[in-house]
Amino acid sequence: MDENMVSRKIIGAAIEVHRTIGPGLLESVYQQCLMRELSLRGLEFSSQVAIRAEYKGLAFDVDYRMDLVVADRVVVELKVVEKLLPVHEAQLLSYLRLSGKKLGLLINFNVAVLKDGIKRIVHQL
Repeated sequence: MDENMVSRKIIGAAIEVHRTIGPGLLESVYQQCLMRELSLRGLEFSSQVAIRAEYKGLAFDVDYRMDLVVADRVVVELKVVEKLLPVHEAQLLSYLRLSGKKLGLLINFNVAVLKDGIKRIVHQL
């Protein structure tokens, strides 16, 4: 399954979560619900995936954590914020660069209609 097919399935799962429980909850609740929905749809994923940053051979003592990596292809970063900001997009793009993944979804559950809270970020796809 390619990145685009995986992303469509993730978006469908996220819409189902949002339709069922609505906005206004904690990010951790949405992550648990989305993981359940992904499982019900037969999608494999890893959560809180650690990645390390380095600069010209200098490794930092900090692990960054990607919320979800689905089908080992798509990075999913979840938010519950008033509005997605450029810094959120930059964070996801950095995760894509550091992990070598090509596609990411930034999903903000704090919206009335979930399609307004989804941003697709591509890196070398």
